[in-house]
Amino acid sequence: MRWALVKVCLAVTAMVVVAFAVPLGLVVKEMARDRAFSDAERQAATIGPTLSITSDRTELETAVLTTEPGGAGRMAVHIPAADESDSRPLEIGTGHATRADLRTVRKAGRASITEVPGGFALLQPTALGSGDTAVVEVFVPEGEVSHGVATAWLVLAGVGVALIFGSVAVADRLGVRMVEPAQRLAGAAHDLGEGRLGTRVVEEGPAELRSAAAAFNSMADQVVQLLAAERELAADLSHRLRTPLTVLRLNAASLGESPAAEQTRAAVQQLEREVDTIIRTAREQRPQTQGLNGAPGAGCDVSEVIRDRMAFWSALAEDEGREVSLAGVDRTVRAPVARPELVAALDALLGNVFRHTPETTAFAVDVHHSGDAVIVLVSDAGGGIADPETALARGGSGRGGAGGAVGSTGLGLDIVRRVVESTGGDLRIGHSVLGGTEVRLRIGLDGRRPERDRRGHRMGRGRRGGTRRSTAFRKRSGKV
Repeated sequence: MRWALVKVCLAVTAMVVVAFAVPLGLVVKEMARDRAFSDAERQAATIGPTLSITSDRTELETAVLTTEPGGAGRMAVHIPAADESDSRPLEIGTGHATRADLRTVRKAGRASITEVPGGFALLQPTALGSGDTAVVEVFVPEGEVSHGVATAWLVLAGVGVALIFGSVAVADRLGVRMVEPAQRLAGAAHDLGEGRLGTRVVEEGPAELRSAAAAFNSMADQVVQLLAAERELAADLSHRLRTPLTVLRLNAASLGESPAAEQTRAAVQQLEREVDTIIRTAREQRPQTQGLNGAPGAGCDVSEVIRDRMAFWSALAEDEGREVSLAGVDRTVRAPVARPELVAALDALLGNVFRHTPETTAFAVDVHHSGDAVIVLVSDAGGGIADPETALARGGSGRGGAGGAVGSTGLGLDIVRRVVESTGGDLRIGHSVLGGTEVRLRIGLDGRRPERDRRGHRMGRGRRGGTRRSTAFRKRSGKV
């Protein structure tokens, strides 16, 4: 924008300079020409009184030599012959005009300018006492006709160049004054889009940009207020669950010491912890997910979390007669995601297995470790998902129909997707070797968020769909 403004100003100034300088140059040239010939006419007129008094050659030569052009050899007097018997006219000085030009001037009776070698000749007719007409010739060299024109043109060119450079400098300063606030506004909008809610813009520059900056700051304040209100609303709604949870916990305490009672009490405790986590998360100013370079203790051990959740769900799997297998959790791998969020993601996937597949349906969890990521595969032997793209869309799994589950909110997979994408990973759905659905979680270990294209869409490393499983994943460990 800055250089565009400079180019426009340069073009406009150049056109203005040309529009004024060219006519002025032509006017200067005409003025120099008129000045030279006016001076020649004045010098020729000084001989007129002498010609009206005498035609003596000596006196006329003296009169011619007393003039400036006569002394320089640039004046001549042409007097016609006195009678027809005397065919020789009187010529005083050095003439340049032809006889034809002289006859034309005598016949017309008015001054004339004719071009001769080396310049121009001014021919001035003058009446003699005898009734004849003499012609006074003043030679004007080419240099006098154009005297001072080159200097005037150089001055005009210098003024034009100075105007152009001055306009470019002014346009550059104006461009900086306009572009820098616009760039700051664009940068602030980008920062706000990246989640830095404290970003504000200094209100400076032209009136329009100041107004835009004020509107941006007001919008950012509104965003902060809306997010705060949303967090408070989530906290309030979650807090309402505490009363029925308290009743449920008291009822679970009276169930005795059976395995089912222990599972119920554990589920209630887990639900209470989840509600507390939601309330704390909603009222914190920063998200729960932190990068590896964040606060001390950020992230969690993926293998430990998977072992813990599989131990929780294996009891229910045993009651339903499901065959369960777990592999690849024998080493510690820390990921830049908070433990409650990873627990929620795994519970959402394992809960979907129990919710949407018949009893006795087998499932497995495989973990694969790579240099910059850990891959978790949750597979089942159910009926599969007909439309993985729709299921991955927010709320898609709760629409019913192909791949949908009636009675589901459809947010489970979206929760999982947001957790893995916060680490720079991705989520894919395909067909498992067990015959049903395979959900592939790729959890990044470097804490970098995924890149996005110009439209703001996340740039994945491949097409969504079925995932290939290595030989290591086909070798399962023993039952949990």
